Amino acid sequence: MVVIKKYANRRLYNTATSAYVTLDDLARMVREGVEFVVYDAKTNDDLTRQILTQIIFEEESRGEALLPVQFLRQLIGFYGNSMQGVLPSYLEMSLDTFTRQQEQLRGQFTRAFAAAPGGNLMEEAVRQNMAMFERAMRMFPGFAHARPEGETTEAPAPAAEPKAAESAAGGAALDEMRRQMDEMRAQIDRLAQSKG
Repeated sequence: MVVIKKYANRRLYNTATSAYVTLDDLARMVREGVEFVVYDAKTNDDLTRQILTQIIFEEESRGEALLPVQFLRQLIGFYGNSMQGVLPSYLEMSLDTFTRQQEQLRGQFTRAFAAAPGGNLMEEAVRQNMAMFERAMRMFPGFAHARPEGETTEAPAPAAEPKAAESAAGGAALDEMRRQMDEMRAQIDRLAQSKG
């Protein structure tokens, strides 16, 4: 555990490196998983919570908005509330669960795409997604010719068709897109299970 001392002049001193640090340095340490505590250099009071809150304030004020306004309002409403003692544990447990799920998902994607020789699965998924997107765009008037000439991956849509034929073609294209998405999901699931 790294000990940071906060002096009266608001400077922060890292006792492990014998150097002054900034809030940005402390934010970087948090992201790198370095555990630290902050003590007042004179009174030895634990200021860790205040400094971490100050880091969040700095991040939010420079446009790195992570906390929704409604969440902040609700959080403020819990101060002095009978649930104030329960909320910290609940939030900590929720964030731990979210972090674990994120790591599991990242691991599944890594295993799934690593299993594909030469990354063919990813290339094929991108190709299929682009084809589906172009078909979907052709179903809506005004988007049929949105691409510059020579950039389509499929034959251009016919210029004018009766409304009934257009509706049937749109339904068929949507069905085909759903079928392809289901196939892709199944393929990713199979790869994840075979590696898991």
